[in-house]
Amino acid sequence: MSLESRRSTALQDPGAEMVDRMTGLWDRYGRTVLVALAGIVVIVAVTLLTIRHNKEQNNLASKGVAEASYLFRRGDLEHAKSTAAEVVKNYGSTPSGNDAHRITGDVAFWSGSFKDAVTEYKAYLSKNGSGFAADCVRRSLAYALDNDKQTAEAAKTYDQISNAFDRETNAEMLYAAARCFLATGDKASATTRLQKISQELGETSYAMKARVKLAEISPPASN
Repeated sequence: MSLESRRSTALQDPGAEMVDRMTGLWDRYGRTVLVALAGIVVIVAVTLLTIRHNKEQNNLASKGVAEASYLFRRGDLEHAKSTAAEVVKNYGSTPSGNDAHRITGDVAFWSGSFKDAVTEYKAYLSKNGSGFAADCVRRSLAYALDNDKQTAEAAKTYDQISNAFDRETNAEMLYAAARCFLATGDKASATTRLQKISQELGETSYAMKARVKLAEISPPASN
């Protein structure tokens, strides 16, 4: 079609020129658009499959953790340990798989293997370090550190969670921190914690213990 004819047609049909332009754009970029769309479809499909796979893996881990927990409560520590270890091995990257570290830590603690308990609790906290569940594991870690004579780290860990629980438990954490600080020779830090129990948590069962300990470490000056 001649230029004059196209101009004439455009005057008769205002949309013709736009159609020509769109057709030209599609001829130039259509394949690129299709490739891009195909790429998006692939990404979405892979993402959905990954989410589904991770969910299935976590469900399997959850079943293993439930079995290990049941064995632990029954006192079958050996089988609880092996079951939890298998969960960590196969599904350690999932949230439930990580929870198996907690159970393995509990088994180690109650078996008297405090170093192993410390290792397992820290492994759990490295992947889940915040929230109430993490604070509970951190309390178990403090007990394990304390029993393993890692007194300085135990003091810091007790102190870290001294506001995480109910008032009675918070007083317990503060008192344990004070005891550990005293064992390391840090009398000032111990005194501060004991005073906090006495003044701010006076209704707890640790208040009287704190006042007695304060009297022991800071006796009144004689006249």
